[in-house]
Amino acid sequence: MSAAAPFQRLVYYSRNEVDGDADALDAAIDEILSLSQRNNAQADVTGALLFNTGCFGQVLEGPRRAVEATFERIQRDPRHSDVTLLAFETTDARAFPNWSMAYVGAKPAQAVRYNEIAASSGFDPSRMTANRLLETLHGLAMEKEA
Repeated sequence: MSAAAPFQRLVYYSRNEVDGDADALDAAIDEILSLSQRNNAQADVTGALLFNTGCFGQVLEGPRRAVEATFERIQRDPRHSDVTLLAFETTDARAFPNWSMAYVGAKPAQAVRYNEIAASSGFDPSRMTANRLLETLHGLAMEKEA
């Protein structure tokens, strides 16, 4: 990953349009993560993804054009609807420098934290701020990294 700054940081949420049971959702998330990790590593994009059956929340960081191109792909992806931009800003440091795409919320300990977020926001993403989503994803990714 490039160490040059500044970077762009984009925070968004979207509604999940993946149909099916838990196995179908797991398979869809595995596919999203695999493709994201490969594509993001090539494009010098880092970030983290939070998912529940209703919504995606994600942070993307990197060079402006790469972040914009990644976000445009997400907006065209039929697995997402109501894609809502919460923040698009310049930053001098990445929050996820070691993650082409971290996925948080999979472990039971993370599920407890995730449930706290859901309780405070009803995991109604329209009630979650960009900073709150960024802080949550960053905290969970750092726990996973440790």
